[in-house]
Amino acid sequence: MIKTIAFDADDTLWHNEPLYDQARIQFCNILSGYQTPEILENRLSQIEIDNIQYYGYGIKSFILSMVEAAIDLSAGQIKGHEIQEILNISRQMLAAEVPLFENAINVLEALHSDYDLILITKGDLFEQIRKVERSGLARYFRLIEVLEDKTEKSYRTLLEKYDIDPATFLMVGNSIRSDILPVLKIGGQAIYIPYATTWVHEMVPDHDLNQSRYTEINNLRQLPETLRKFE
Repeated sequence: MIKTIAFDADDTLWHNEPLYDQARIQFCNILSGYQTPEILENRLSQIEIDNIQYYGYGIKSFILSMVEAAIDLSAGQIKGHEIQEILNISRQMLAAEVPLFENAINVLEALHSDYDLILITKGDLFEQIRKVERSGLARYFRLIEVLEDKTEKSYRTLLEKYDIDPATFLMVGNSIRSDILPVLKIGGQAIYIPYATTWVHEMVPDHDLNQSRYTEINNLRQLPETLRKFE
């Protein structure tokens, strides 16, 4: 029986990836005089992924990667005002609204009286907590946890910390890599809701999912009915 349901935040309860997509377009426009869009996008993506080990996830990490990519792609010829334009992107991203999914409030309202709801996200603590507060969804969750990364170890540590049995735990998210596979591997259950676009780092081309403890749905609205069938 499922007792605890954990939700991912970005691109599960609110839209997040479009913010980064728009920033990448702006980056390519700023650097258009140095390289082709394809080279700019590919190099930025590689630097962004390489820098996770140093800066973690989130907007601040992304901006540092854009600055590094700009210096690299311009062979050090990037101008001060162009760096300033890149820094301005970070302020725009940090000040952006938190656009909820259409059914986020209704679904959480329907579930919070029957299940122990927690929010598990990853990234920069200040940034993620700020988004949770601005979203207005904090009231639905008993716990809000911001992890450096979502791994088998981090999930196991979290469940042990709060004395949650993995067999009664279900994770809802949009990333096979972060929200689904690690949870299945520690004995939990998972529901995958794909988002329209996925950051390349979160893509898992080959994965072996335990179909008895996993299902995929098209949108958040389907979650309450799916849970009834899942049980």
